[in-house]
Amino acid sequence: MERLLEELARAVIIDPGGVEPRNIYKLMTGLIVPRPIAFVSTVDASGSRNLAPFSFFMAISANPPTLCFAPMTRGSAATQKDTLRNIAVTGEFVVNMVSEEFAARMNVCSTEFPPEVDEFEASGLTPAASDLVKPPRVAESPAAMECRLLQIVHVSRLPLGASLVIGEILRFHVSDEIIHDYRIDPDRWHPIGRMGGPTYARTTDRFDMPRPGQK
Repeated sequence: MERLLEELARAVIIDPGGVEPRNIYKLMTGLIVPRPIAFVSTVDASGSRNLAPFSFFMAISANPPTLCFAPMTRGSAATQKDTLRNIAVTGEFVVNMVSEEFAARMNVCSTEFPPEVDEFEASGLTPAASDLVKPPRVAESPAAMECRLLQIVHVSRLPLGASLVIGEILRFHVSDEIIHDYRIDPDRWHPIGRMGGPTYARTTDRFDMPRPGQK
């Protein structure tokens, strides 16, 4: 107990109100880890394709199946991401899950390309037709979720602020090599997660811990 109290006394206390947002960003992305990656494909009103990764991403509900991700406002210019603008116009997007096999090509799509650049072409990734929405899936992805926009919550329009995009999953596309009885085998699809800065994590070191009362 004494050791714990000593460690608490040595803790660094940070008031976000007195710190530059870029440093708060570094702090949050280093602490909230590992983060899954939503590799989001969209199209604009004219059908031009966009593909970008986002690591502020999570599941919300299974009934109905719902997820969310948060595109951040670009730097000092405080401009919206192409992904967010496209979803606001079309109401559709696809979340493609990222495996280690095409991680480098996913990273190419994190480049701040101008809106007219097709990230599928820039990265060499393959577009595949979706069933119910216009944005294509990433053929290399072992799993993709076609989504319809439910709501956009503009949390902050300031630089490094973000908007929360909430979507209902209309279709799952899952490789038959990684799924059995609705369970996904992580050893077969090699997911990666985002840490702070340029660092990513594999999920090869895992352990089981059933909840109390469960067998």
